[in-house]
Amino acid sequence: MKHLFAALAVAFSLFAVPAYAAPAQGDVIIRHVTIVDVEAARTVAGQAVVLRGADIVAVGADAAIAKDWRARRTVEARGRYLIPGLWDMHVHFGGGPELIDENKALLPLYVANGITTIRDCSGDLADQVLAWRSAIAKGSLFGPRLLTSGAKIEGIAPVWKGTIEVGSEADVDAALARLQQRDKVDFVKITDNTLKPELFLYALRRARALGIRTSGHIPMALTVDQAVDAGISSIEHLDYAYNAGAKDEAAIAADFAAGRIDRAEANRRLDAGFDRDTAMAAYRRFVAKGVSVTPTLNGSRILAYLDQGDHSKDEGLAYIGPKLRKTYDWRIERAAKADAAGIAARHKQIEDIATILPMLVEAGVPIMAGTDAGFLNSFNYPGFGLHDEIELFVQKGLTPAQALASATRAGPAWFGWLDRYGAIRPGMAADLVLLTRNPLTDIAATRAIDAVVLRGEVQDRAALDRMLADTRAKVAAWNAEAARAQ
Repeated sequence: MKHLFAALAVAFSLFAVPAYAAPAQGDVIIRHVTIVDVEAARTVAGQAVVLRGADIVAVGADAAIAKDWRARRTVEARGRYLIPGLWDMHVHFGGGPELIDENKALLPLYVANGITTIRDCSGDLADQVLAWRSAIAKGSLFGPRLLTSGAKIEGIAPVWKGTIEVGSEADVDAALARLQQRDKVDFVKITDNTLKPELFLYALRRARALGIRTSGHIPMALTVDQAVDAGISSIEHLDYAYNAGAKDEAAIAADFAAGRIDRAEANRRLDAGFDRDTAMAAYRRFVAKGVSVTPTLNGSRILAYLDQGDHSKDEGLAYIGPKLRKTYDWRIERAAKADAAGIAARHKQIEDIATILPMLVEAGVPIMAGTDAGFLNSFNYPGFGLHDEIELFVQKGLTPAQALASATRAGPAWFGWLDRYGAIRPGMAADLVLLTRNPLTDIAATRAIDAVVLRGEVQDRAALDRMLADTRAKVAAWNAEAARAQ
């Protein structure tokens, strides 16, 4: 009889329907939030987002999420706007081994400014940056996700330190093998200081054959179209894209390669020959070939207008160590040597170059927000500069939605990672920024940060302020040490 009752109990349990399903468990619930759908350029109010570990696991109407989910932490976000984490697609670390600590102190500045991923485009601390990338991924170093090119590929005896110097196709092959196999870089940077034009194209073609994304500067002795055909993945700095709009770019490149004109004359002719129809045809070719552009417009603007304004009172200087600040001198001194005509020319050049930004967007070219911040680039402050960059995009003709997409979706798209980053939905990475204002109506709202979620961990405003205070304290101590040493 006892066995019969037990069997009946089991049978009953199989058919019994519980009155309420147990709530699912998450780590964090962000409630009553307005989600910014960057791809659709719209907002969705009254939402809740559930995080578990480094993942978004549920998104939906707040009431439904609150009914079905529980978490150890709830973030009340009424009146707040949630965007995907920001990406800075062009940063630098460098200045020599004695500047390692000052460079490392920059990492929290990115997180404090809502930047959850950075793309390092090479300096002279490549091995150190590779070590930081690994430490951040393992959780032993705090900072944004760090993607890097490792050492850039250059020609023999270039100006820039810390490069892989190549003088033959065999050298290029060895450089790519080292970067891909030993350093396991995220992409390759190829620049035009002393690299032979034919080796520049060879490096692009070989990298493409190996499945490696490339970014770079295009030698004046080549046309932009040649680099695009060879397989360049992203063009760094807007002036190279501007050059593609010159009607006689090929003739100018040939004259420069033959030594018949210098760089100044080549630039003058490129500017004089700019033609909108030529440019739009070139930019449509960028789209067809899958080429993105990182304008680094604000950094170029700062350098162009170094003759105007007094940067000595910049708030950003409080976050830059004295040795890093010293690296600013090189560009400052170069700019100071220009006469009135030279100053006017560089003002005109940056304003002319900026006019192509809406043209690129009209053609469909992906624009990736990047600052060029780091050593050497005077008064272009890591972390803070990305907000300056995208605000300048809007001033030059982009919509706030387009500018926001350049800093949240264009980077993941370039890496082929839109299935993981750039949107707020289940399965995406829990890299998020909570804002107090709507960036789709005012792009400056990206500065109004209430909290940052990095790999699922919530950094509230107090935590972000501590990051900033810690960096200021480090810099103040370095300043005092430098003053004592004088």
